[in-house]
Amino acid sequence: MFLDDLKESASLEMVNLVLQMRARGEPVISLAPGDPSFNTPKEIIEVAYKSMLGGDTHYVYSYGTPDVREAIVRKVAKKNRIKASLENAIFVTAKTSVFASFAAVAARGYEALIPDPGYFYSEPVILTGGKPVRYKLSKSFNLDLDEIKKKTTPKTRAIMVNTPSNPTGTVFDKSELKELYDFCASKGIYILSDEAYEDLVYTKDHVSIGSFEKKPRYVLSIYTLSKSYSMTGWRSGYVVGPEDRVERINKLLEHTVTCYPPFIMRASAYALEKGQKFIEQFKAEYVKRRKLLNDRMDEIPALKPTEVEGSFYAFPSYSTRMSSRDLSLALLSEQKVAILPGTAFGPAGEKHIRICFAGSEENISKAMDGMKAFFSKRA
Repeated sequence: MFLDDLKESASLEMVNLVLQMRARGEPVISLAPGDPSFNTPKEIIEVAYKSMLGGDTHYVYSYGTPDVREAIVRKVAKKNRIKASLENAIFVTAKTSVFASFAAVAARGYEALIPDPGYFYSEPVILTGGKPVRYKLSKSFNLDLDEIKKKTTPKTRAIMVNTPSNPTGTVFDKSELKELYDFCASKGIYILSDEAYEDLVYTKDHVSIGSFEKKPRYVLSIYTLSKSYSMTGWRSGYVVGPEDRVERINKLLEHTVTCYPPFIMRASAYALEKGQKFIEQFKAEYVKRRKLLNDRMDEIPALKPTEVEGSFYAFPSYSTRMSSRDLSLALLSEQKVAILPGTAFGPAGEKHIRICFAGSEENISKAMDGMKAFFSKRA
């Protein structure tokens, strides 16, 4: 069983510890999960509500309703410069979209290259019968094309990229993405591009690697509404890719979930068409929170932050002689502050911690007070 090969989630370990402590009445400030403090805008909720009242509570096409797929195609054309048609678009829930995309390109005994440090991509590779092969990012957490080429073998079917990056906050340059695309196209290797934080960029422009194609051929572009519209609980997302790969994703959905709730698709279509104002409102708050976190990290000599170009995560290194897991557990125990250890994102994440600034400014300030006290004891 592929499930026997999976390890428990390192991030959920911390989340579960926080929940246990709160259940005991202990006040914990958590900067661990990437869940915005904002509620979903009421306009989007009302669309879903009216859709349910109007009877959108039955089975629908497993690819997604026509309105949401049309909204997806228009959105990626305008915002991502990806030339796609309805046949290239499918509605699939946020995290499932990563698993489904690996399943769409899988072959027996295949290998997939995943970034180190990077999001939790090894598990969906294993679940689809593949072998995850980690490629290290550069010292500045950008793409290292020499490293990627070195790790590529005849078994390599896919290379995962994530920009803006979780956990590093890096936004990849257009030139390095183009070089990667040209390499993969020459080898017939698929690129899975996770662009969950596409709207949260601060110092660079976001570039979709799928924009280099005249029509989707090698790139499966993965998107979610979770972060842009504060819709994490809706599990709303979509994939745009080659028609034959999208057909495979649809086959997976037909034999698992059948289809997704049509009222969620109606609300998602509305967000994609009318929701830019919400993105701008949320991003303005993240800009302030990013500055607050940067200012507070500068007060702690043991932390060495890198610039957060995108997302709502900082990934500083630290000088204290502790593993990142031990440090995160000690910080939670002593100061009741939760962050994630860098090793949750791969071996290259050691001596780093991930701090999420999607929470309120008050919580960020309180958490950094605790972190400052924690490191001061170990100076």
